[in-house]
Amino acid sequence: MRLSAKWFLWFSAIGIYVMFLGGIFYYNLFKWTFDEKLKQEAIDMVRLYAPTLVEGLSRSQAAITMDEFDTVTRFSKDERVASLVYLNKYGEVRWFKDPKEITKTFDDFSKDDPPPTDAIEQAWLSKSPIVRAVPNLPLYDIAIPLALRGDVLGILDLQISRAGVVKVINKAMRKYAVGAVGVLLLLGIPLYFFLHHFVLNPLLTLRDSIEAISFKTLELKFPPRNDEIGDVAGVIGLFLAKVRAEVANAMIKEKQRGIAEARWWESILGAIVAKNHRAIVVDEDNSVLYTNFPVTVGAGGEAKLHLLDVIDSQQQDLLRLVGMALDRPNQVIEADTTFRADPCHVKVVHLEEDGELRRTLILFEPKAVPGRIGPV
Repeated sequence: MRLSAKWFLWFSAIGIYVMFLGGIFYYNLFKWTFDEKLKQEAIDMVRLYAPTLVEGLSRSQAAITMDEFDTVTRFSKDERVASLVYLNKYGEVRWFKDPKEITKTFDDFSKDDPPPTDAIEQAWLSKSPIVRAVPNLPLYDIAIPLALRGDVLGILDLQISRAGVVKVINKAMRKYAVGAVGVLLLLGIPLYFFLHHFVLNPLLTLRDSIEAISFKTLELKFPPRNDEIGDVAGVIGLFLAKVRAEVANAMIKEKQRGIAEARWWESILGAIVAKNHRAIVVDEDNSVLYTNFPVTVGAGGEAKLHLLDVIDSQQQDLLRLVGMALDRPNQVIEADTTFRADPCHVKVVHLEEDGELRRTLILFEPKAVPGRIGPV
């Protein structure tokens, strides 16, 4: 997998993980904030009109006044209020949406419309507003005592719907999701630019530089950098320098070995080959290692001669003999031929041992020409 793809997957995974944790945090924060706001607004709304209700309760516990009726009607028409019960201090229903329930005792009322929580009892006992969440429903049961000089004159019980709060929370979470994605993009774009410009591009340049290394020079052409990628390039450069040094040493040793081998062949052939005989020694590539007669070398005197550069016009015959010798190592192959316009008898032997160097010795023995005294 490409480095950019790995970075994208990791960045996306971390971004989604952070968004998920942030979503949980902000959802609970929004829920707590808006729920508390909903509860407090309901309590403040009742407290605002509490003097009117308390005044009506003080005048008569039996009948509701018009001001009280207008107040509780206004409360019931609020879209947040799902249900409202208004009780006097004797527990009688002073107002309810169903007129049949009015004047009933709380016990009788509870049989027809049982309260979802114990908020009313707890508010009566504590003389302070009590809020209870209705089980399995998006409602809050809020019971608010109406007291005068410490004496509870009545209870106003409201069931407040959370539907509006849920809508607000969902809207806030949608804004959070859009904002989080926007933040990820704002962070991801410069981070990807940094990754692409300072990591990926230099790595691709280093790859191209490594691919372009020539076996002749063994040099890495990469611009210097003061970072980790530059350090890697420097290490590769040092490695190539060591390889160059080893190659140079190997070439020097090979040259020295070639010179030593040429001297060895010179000593051996000088002892066993007649002076008027011509000898050529070639390696496994048919490059000339030694001759006991002068030959013309390449430009600069350093180029190796090939066998074809020495045997001139009779190439095919001699190459055939060399090929036969290669097929029958350590056996002498003999034939008559012409070398440098002189008739001669040629002997070819391919010297080969397991694990040893392979050499081919070609020996030209001059033949006597009729009418001449002695060999040519």
